[in-house]
Amino acid sequence: MSDCNKTDFTNPSTFILLGIPGLEAAHVWISIPFCTMYAIAVLGNFTILFIVKMELSLHGPMYYFLCMLAVTDLVLSTSTVPKTLSIFWFNSREIDFSACLTQMYFIHCFLVMESGIFVAMALDRYVAICHPLRHSTILTNSVVAKIGLAVVLRGIMLVLPYPFLARQWPYYRTYIIPHTYCEHIAVVKLACADTRVSSYYGLFMVFCVRGLDMIFIAVSYIQILRAIFSLPTKDARLKTLGTCSSHLCAILAFYIPVIFSSLTHRFGHNVPLHFHVLIANVYLLVPPMLHPIIYGVRTKQIRDRLLRLFTHKGM
Repeated sequence: MSDCNKTDFTNPSTFILLGIPGLEAAHVWISIPFCTMYAIAVLGNFTILFIVKMELSLHGPMYYFLCMLAVTDLVLSTSTVPKTLSIFWFNSREIDFSACLTQMYFIHCFLVMESGIFVAMALDRYVAICHPLRHSTILTNSVVAKIGLAVVLRGIMLVLPYPFLARQWPYYRTYIIPHTYCEHIAVVKLACADTRVSSYYGLFMVFCVRGLDMIFIAVSYIQILRAIFSLPTKDARLKTLGTCSSHLCAILAFYIPVIFSSLTHRFGHNVPLHFHVLIANVYLLVPPMLHPIIYGVRTKQIRDRLLRLFTHKGM
């Protein structure tokens, strides 16, 4: 705190991103899977958007939510990977203070949006399976648009305190962030002020926002499973369960690394720093890459449309 008392500024002009501390010698090699996953994520999610736009039969609630998920994944990966690769390839470590806060905001805002989209998709599956005859009347285009707007506004509003709080604090003279991007807790740790309010708010976001989302999803799927196992035949049960499998895989791919990273960052004091950073990159890279693969493989309508597209080009 003595350094803070001697300084006469409230925030720095730039931060220095170290990349993955302890693995600097391997940055070029680490960049290969990072770049590959990013390329797959961009190609896969744009393919999902293109197929849903071109195929009129896919213009329904489930696929509208899937398009929202694809856009969110594109923003999440693009907000971090290009800067990360510039660190790995060109040693371009500086990031402007305002750009750092903007990156922090986009990452956490779209993570909250993605969580909300999974809740909306769980609602869609619940209505489709538990109330199939009323699906089209309950989830109309107007209702889907309102749900989408609520998801977006929730993300925008809930994450606003992150950059506003971070901008108010004075910082130590050393502006080095041991990370590949401006992760919230990593920036908070550089402030020479009482940052408990920010830490508590971060925990609130993990446990109350994402926690409530997971509870809602779990309750929806309990009702869905009850409806599935009440079906008269095994074939009917398997077919209905298959319509939910892609969504369940996508949920697991998103929530497991996010929760694990959040908890280890706050409570895993004995975990090596490079492991923290790698996990934090995994939950921003792997889900955007896996989601289009999961939905492309597990969703018959998308798979068939994709096969027709390539078959037609082949001819």
